[in-house]
Amino acid sequence: MADCLQTAAVSVLETATPQEKAARALQVAALWQDGALAFDPHWQGPVPERPARPDRPVLVAPAKVPRRRLNSVAGRAALMHAVAHIEFNAIDLAFDLVARFAASAELDGGARHAFITDWLGVGADEARHFVMVASRLEALDSHYGAMAAHDGLWAAAMATSDDIAARLAIAPLVLEARGLDVTPGMMERLEAAGDSQSAAILQVIYTEEIGHVAAGRRWFGHVCAVRGDDARTRFHTLVRERFPGGLKLPVNAIAREKAGLEAGFYQPLLPPEVTTS
Repeated sequence: MADCLQTAAVSVLETATPQEKAARALQVAALWQDGALAFDPHWQGPVPERPARPDRPVLVAPAKVPRRRLNSVAGRAALMHAVAHIEFNAIDLAFDLVARFAASAELDGGARHAFITDWLGVGADEARHFVMVASRLEALDSHYGAMAAHDGLWAAAMATSDDIAARLAIAPLVLEARGLDVTPGMMERLEAAGDSQSAAILQVIYTEEIGHVAAGRRWFGHVCAVRGDDARTRFHTLVRERFPGGLKLPVNAIAREKAGLEAGFYQPLLPPEVTTS
């Protein structure tokens, strides 16, 4: 008999050591693909409010996270450490989404299996991304946990733990979409600094995260359709209610369009004097 999917997803959240969390994420995704896990409609949880975390990195306010110029090894390591922290949190965001929301009534029928498959696949991607970036950090004479990081990603998760639509709106459609906006510039700066290896890793992440944002858009649309909500209107409401910082520049309209985020979906949330490029 197949083991419980939700328990397996929670086991990723309960793993603190970064490399072990990534390995467990890949294992759980593979078990689901092999049919060794099954959704349990009677599972009662709990899903931890916060996932297990290592002692380091120390979490500080965003303004205190180190930023350095990329013309030094230390500066490039600082950038890649920030990316590693995002990918580490993204593992938990994907598995929390499955554990917390797979039983949602909006996923009745065949949608549930497809939803789980999509988001476990996203979680596996994030685990691979973390491993790649962590390995690059080692090559830059650093490691994940060597620098301070911030808790903004998980704060957003906690603010959307009550509603699948809110989580889909904020995690993939705001936070991951922001990655599509800023990653090309990061790659250009790394290339200009002569670090093509780090830039190549970011290219992999950038390409695959277009698919992650697309999954978020698809499932947000599904949930809204089941509820009888207009997806665009509901997205605007949720972002204003749950993400008070609002959307920021730059906006990568081309990548967003590839992910199914047409300009009208997000443009009303930008400052009125801003145009996309």
